[in-house]
Amino acid sequence: MWKYYALLSAFFAALTAILAKVGVKGISGDVATAVRTFVVLIIAWGIVIFGGQLKEVKALGKENLIFLVLSGFATGLSWIFYFKALETGDVSKVAPIDKLSIVLVMIFAFIFLSEPMNFKTVLGGSLIVAGTVLLVL
Repeated sequence: MWKYYALLSAFFAALTAILAKVGVKGISGDVATAVRTFVVLIIAWGIVIFGGQLKEVKALGKENLIFLVLSGFATGLSWIFYFKALETGDVSKVAPIDKLSIVLVMIFAFIFLSEPMNFKTVLGGSLIVAGTVLLVL
Protein backbone atom coordinates (compact mmCIF):
# COMPACT_ATOMS: atom_id res chain seq x y z
CA MET A 1 0.00 0.00 0.00
CA TRP A 2 2.88 2.37 0.72
CA LYS A 3 3.80 2.39 -2.97
CA TYR A 4 0.37 3.75 -3.91
CA TYR A 5 0.67 6.47 -1.29
CA ALA A 6 4.15 7.33 -2.60
CA LEU A 7 2.84 7.57 -6.18
CA LEU A 8 -0.02 9.79 -5.02
CA SER A 9 2.51 11.92 -3.16
CA ALA A 10 4.59 12.29 -6.33
CA PHE A 11 1.48 13.18 -8.36
CA PHE A 12 0.37 15.86 -5.90
CA ALA A 13 3.93 17.16 -5.53
CA ALA A 14 4.01 17.65 -9.30
CA LEU A 15 0.68 19.48 -9.16
CA THR A 16 2.02 21.53 -6.26
CA ALA A 17 4.94 22.75 -8.35
CA ILE A 18 2.78 23.82 -11.28
CA LEU A 19 0.03 25.39 -9.16
CA ALA A 20 2.59 27.14 -6.94
CA LYS A 21 4.40 28.65 -9.92
CA VAL A 22 1.15 30.17 -11.16
CA GLY A 23 0.08 31.16 -7.63
CA VAL A 24 3.32 32.96 -6.75
CA LYS A 25 3.05 35.28 -9.75
CA GLY A 26 3.06 38.88 -8.55
CA ILE A 27 3.43 38.10 -4.83
CA SER A 28 6.29 37.22 -2.54
CA GLY A 29 7.20 33.62 -1.88
CA ASP A 30 6.69 34.28 1.82
CA VAL A 31 3.02 35.21 1.33
CA ALA A 32 2.55 32.19 -0.93
CA THR A 33 4.10 29.94 1.71
CA ALA A 34 1.85 31.38 4.43
CA VAL A 35 -1.32 30.78 2.38
CA ARG A 36 -0.23 27.26 1.44
CA THR A 37 0.67 26.45 5.04
CA PHE A 38 -2.71 27.66 6.27
CA VAL A 39 -4.48 25.35 3.82
CA VAL A 40 -2.28 22.39 4.82
CA LEU A 41 -2.99 23.16 8.50
CA ILE A 42 -6.76 23.04 7.95
CA ILE A 43 -6.58 19.81 5.93
CA ALA A 44 -4.23 18.05 8.37
CA TRP A 45 -6.25 18.93 11.48
CA GLY A 46 -9.47 18.08 9.65
CA ILE A 47 -8.14 14.60 8.90
CA VAL A 48 -7.08 14.15 12.54
CA ILE A 49 -10.38 15.39 13.98
CA PHE A 50 -12.75 13.65 11.55
CA GLY A 51 -10.60 10.51 11.57
CA GLY A 52 -11.06 10.19 15.32
CA GLN A 53 -7.34 10.54 16.01
CA LEU A 54 -7.46 13.58 18.27
CA LYS A 55 -6.85 11.40 21.33
CA GLU A 56 -3.40 10.53 19.91
CA VAL A 57 -2.30 14.12 20.50
CA LYS A 58 -2.31 13.38 24.23
CA ALA A 59 -0.11 10.34 23.61
CA LEU A 60 2.69 12.39 22.05
CA GLY A 61 5.88 11.94 24.02
CA LYS A 62 8.72 14.40 24.46
CA GLU A 63 10.80 12.73 21.75
CA ASN A 64 7.84 12.76 19.33
CA LEU A 65 7.30 16.46 19.94
CA ILE A 66 10.96 17.41 19.61
CA PHE A 67 11.44 15.62 16.30
CA LEU A 68 8.06 16.68 14.88
CA VAL A 69 8.77 20.32 15.75
CA LEU A 70 12.22 20.06 14.16
CA SER A 71 10.61 18.42 11.11
CA GLY A 72 8.13 21.29 11.00
CA PHE A 73 10.96 23.82 11.00
CA ALA A 74 12.68 21.93 8.19
CA THR A 75 9.42 21.76 6.22
CA GLY A 76 8.78 25.47 6.70
CA LEU A 77 12.27 26.41 5.58
CA SER A 78 12.03 24.04 2.62
CA TRP A 79 8.76 25.62 1.49
CA ILE A 80 10.04 29.17 1.98
CA PHE A 81 13.13 28.52 -0.13
CA TYR A 82 11.10 26.57 -2.70
CA PHE A 83 8.73 29.49 -3.23
CA LYS A 84 11.67 31.94 -3.30
CA ALA A 85 13.15 29.84 -6.10
CA LEU A 86 9.81 29.71 -7.95
CA GLU A 87 9.50 33.49 -7.83
CA THR A 88 12.22 33.89 -10.43
CA GLY A 89 13.16 30.43 -11.66
CA ASP A 90 11.54 28.11 -14.17
CA VAL A 91 9.51 25.43 -12.41
CA SER A 92 11.03 22.87 -14.80
CA LYS A 93 14.43 23.70 -13.31
CA VAL A 94 13.45 24.46 -9.70
CA ALA A 95 11.56 21.19 -9.19
CA PRO A 96 14.40 18.86 -10.27
CA ILE A 97 16.86 20.68 -8.00
CA ASP A 98 14.34 20.44 -5.16
CA LYS A 99 14.08 16.71 -5.82
CA LEU A 100 17.78 16.33 -5.06
CA SER A 101 16.31 15.95 -1.58
CA ILE A 102 15.77 12.32 -2.58
CA VAL A 103 19.51 11.77 -2.76
CA LEU A 104 20.05 13.64 0.50
CA VAL A 105 17.38 11.46 2.15
CA MET A 106 19.23 8.36 0.98
CA ILE A 107 22.49 9.65 2.43
CA PHE A 108 20.92 10.83 5.70
CA ALA A 109 19.00 7.55 6.09
CA PHE A 110 22.26 5.64 5.69
CA ILE A 111 24.12 7.84 8.18
CA PHE A 112 21.48 8.49 10.83
CA LEU A 113 19.02 5.59 10.51
CA SER A 114 21.48 2.84 9.52
CA GLU A 115 19.42 1.99 6.47
CA PRO A 116 21.21 -0.16 3.90
CA MET A 117 23.21 1.45 1.12
CA ASN A 118 23.64 -0.99 -1.72
CA PHE A 119 24.62 -0.80 -5.38
CA LYS A 120 21.06 -0.07 -6.53
CA THR A 121 20.70 2.77 -4.04
CA VAL A 122 24.01 4.35 -5.05
CA LEU A 123 23.29 3.91 -8.77
CA GLY A 124 19.75 5.28 -8.45
CA GLY A 125 20.96 8.29 -6.46
CA SER A 126 23.74 8.92 -8.95
CA LEU A 127 21.27 8.83 -11.84
CA ILE A 128 19.03 11.32 -10.04
CA VAL A 129 21.99 13.68 -9.60
CA ALA A 130 23.05 13.21 -13.24
CA GLY A 131 19.49 13.79 -14.45
CA THR A 132 19.15 16.95 -12.38
CA VAL A 133 22.44 18.32 -13.70
CA LEU A 134 21.35 17.53 -17.27
CA LEU A 135 17.98 19.25 -16.83
CA VAL A 136 19.42 22.35 -15.19
CA LEU A 137 22.31 22.97 -17.62
